[in-house]
Amino acid sequence: QVQLVESGGGSVQAGGSLRLSCAASRSIDSFAGMGWYRQGPGKARVLVADITSSSTNYADAVKGRFTISRDNAQNTMYLQMNSLKPEDTAVYYCKAVVLAWTTRATYWGQGTQVTVSS
Repeated sequence: QVQLVESGGGSVQAGGSLRLSCAASRSIDSFAGMGWYRQGPGKARVLVADITSSSTNYADAVKGRFTISRDNAQNTMYLQMNSLKPEDTAVYYCKAVVLAWTTRATYWGQGTQVTVSS
């Protein structure tokens, strides 16, 4: 079992920045991947960005503005969000995929609210 706890959400004006954190309850060194998703009001949950040991991937809507990173020593993943727009308003969720010898499991955090005003 892995617990994921997001923090760093809040309210900001358009053009501002926030940094989200996702702290995991155990080492993330061997995680198959981690990512950030978001869900706006009345919309489906969609991928924002994800990261593996060798690559990063971003949704077109956030390319050039958001940066995903990991600090393995702190068991924490981050999402640096710059040049925020009102359409970035959503609940942001942390996701981790964990592989063992014979199993694969997906874990989600509780979400953190990001609100961007114009």
